[in-house]
Amino acid sequence: MHKGLEDALATSYRLDRELGRGGMATVYLAHDIRHNRRVAVKVLHPDLSHSIGPDRFLREIQLAAQLNHPHIVPLFDSGGAGGFLYYVMPVVEGETLRDRLLRDGQIPLEESLNLIRGIASALDYAHRQNIVHRDIKPENVMLQDGEAVVMDFGIGKAVSVAAGDTLTQTGMVVGTPAYVSPEQAAGETRIDGRSDQYSLACVLFEMLSGRKPFTGPTAQSVISKRFTDPVPSIRAVFESAPEEVENALLKALSRDASDRFVTTVEFARALVATHMSTPDGSPLGQAGSAKSIAVLPFTNMSADPEGDFFADGIADEIITALSKVKALRVVSRTSSFTFKGKNDDIREIGRKLQVSTILEGSIRKAGKRLRLNAQLVSTSDSSQLWAERYDRELEDVFAIQDEIASSIVAALRVVLTEDEKKAIEQVPTTNIDAYEYYLRGRQFFHQHRRRSHEFARQLFERAIELDPGYALAHSGVADCCSFLYQYFDASEANLNKAISASRRALDLAPQLAESHASAGLAISLTGKFDEAEKEFEEAMRLNPKSFEAAYFYARACMAVGKNVDAVQWYERAVAVRPDDFAAMMLLGNSYASVGRPEDSIKAMRRAYDAARKHLELNPDNPRALYMGAACLIELGERDKALDWTRRAEAMEPDDPSVLYNIACDYSMLDMPKEGVAALTKSINNGFGHWKWIEHDTTLNNLRNEPGFIELLARKPADAASLGA
Repeated sequence: MHKGLEDALATSYRLDRELGRGGMATVYLAHDIRHNRRVAVKVLHPDLSHSIGPDRFLREIQLAAQLNHPHIVPLFDSGGAGGFLYYVMPVVEGETLRDRLLRDGQIPLEESLNLIRGIASALDYAHRQNIVHRDIKPENVMLQDGEAVVMDFGIGKAVSVAAGDTLTQTGMVVGTPAYVSPEQAAGETRIDGRSDQYSLACVLFEMLSGRKPFTGPTAQSVISKRFTDPVPSIRAVFESAPEEVENALLKALSRDASDRFVTTVEFARALVATHMSTPDGSPLGQAGSAKSIAVLPFTNMSADPEGDFFADGIADEIITALSKVKALRVVSRTSSFTFKGKNDDIREIGRKLQVSTILEGSIRKAGKRLRLNAQLVSTSDSSQLWAERYDRELEDVFAIQDEIASSIVAALRVVLTEDEKKAIEQVPTTNIDAYEYYLRGRQFFHQHRRRSHEFARQLFERAIELDPGYALAHSGVADCCSFLYQYFDASEANLNKAISASRRALDLAPQLAESHASAGLAISLTGKFDEAEKEFEEAMRLNPKSFEAAYFYARACMAVGKNVDAVQWYERAVAVRPDDFAAMMLLGNSYASVGRPEDSIKAMRRAYDAARKHLELNPDNPRALYMGAACLIELGERDKALDWTRRAEAMEPDDPSVLYNIACDYSMLDMPKEGVAALTKSINNGFGHWKWIEHDTTLNNLRNEPGFIELLARKPADAASLGA
């Protein structure tokens, strides 16, 4: 340990031991005396400290100290003492990306892309503050709890300024040769975020292939190849690289900065095909859009715990309203409601949901009075973008929701079309009591269990008693009966009620996409596919971002063996709701059924990733387990898939819907005995969607089993006319 350094820092820090050293600095584990905490003190080498000077160093490091992002290691302190320049960071438990590469050589594709997304979001945030890192490399990325955090913001600029923007100073390269951008290597004076993008692309190339994109015997030869050699193909050294990754890397590694992506986040998005084509070619936006929002469940401040239904319902209604805005990506209720009752940091929620803004709030309902507080928060720095308090009569709830949605749209600078404006302003009922029953019904409906669908139906029917003209409540009854018929109780009474309720909704509100989507679902269960098709297409004409219409349509196509059409509509559903693991997994199945194996594997990877993330927040969700297991089977992870399948079966051993999907998993695992047993139990417990059983390709390994043939013989005589 350097005695002069220890003496210089003695009043603030006690140096314990050296952690490592590189070309620019030595890192020490230290004790922060004032705050009684462990820290890492990074001390620049003396010759570098002398060339930079304390004033210039502190000026550049102060800019970096303003950065506040979950994927950036924060700066606690900096200074100069005894001729030494230093800065202080928290101790990050984990290893550097370089350590990981030295140990494993390569990093799997999905893990690499996840890590790159984190780094890209950090860089994009810094670039928006006009701060360029200038030395992105594996040594400056820490891996902690499966996530990447970037170190050493600010120091690169200080070194570059000191070096007069030349390549070397005191024998040290400004920017590491294997990763430095051509313009930085050439000593250009104006470097922007596209330089970091180039470096990040070099890092990803190495993560996937185990090789650097440009190599040579000397630093100068490595740098010169950037100007003389063509951009290398990742597929030449990593054959299984998806086309999206190949194309994105080629663009990000362009010699000319103007040929790269405009922002680093755009590079990260391009690595995964988040924007699926849609049948009519209409744009639906991309995951990770700058104009993106998650609406968290509102906190119930009422004395009555029943107020939870109302609070959740209001948040759900705002999600529905905002989802109709084409230029805004809205996280689904399934994902945002996983944070109910939790105290996660806003920035962490934003990272997990990949959104730029969060709406949160609280509701207190007392009699016919309503007090609602809402605020829109930026996930990059937790700053408040908009906030309002509403103290009104309960009957003003629709006006409040409209004002909140409109305020969010205004705060995010989204321009509404006239149709979108009208859709947000629609008042579904004038009866507040009916509305409360409807909100409670919606909360039960989302639970996707037999009893919850039965409860939801009763609540929707109570809403209809109070307001017979409440079209959305009629649609709710129709959907409950359709789901009950498909998965739990294949009775003619359920099917007939689904049809009659959906027709009533259509009569009352033919302008609502929900009415047509409910009608399409109900009619599809009767086997009248052409008629159902018209309803689905009208629903999507009225609301191009209707996930339910696209998803129900795709399932209807799949049920009658129209797999090419199913692909198109699953793509639409996924484009609307990228975090829906079920739609993505079924898209993967559809790709496989039409002879597109590479697309199928890509979809299965994304579906598994979505299911895994959902299970991190909802570990007791059998649907995520059996859907995720189907993905794992296709990805070759059979042992893990079997574990997930058995876990799902243990959670809900009598649920017909769960059992049906368990049967599919066992079939794909080539365990026909277990598959037939699960399918038999599913049908015995009420599953009756025979069209689906006949056309589901995931059951193919069961079709020659005597037990399966016996099951098909049990198909009701009227199933052909009912289309069951």
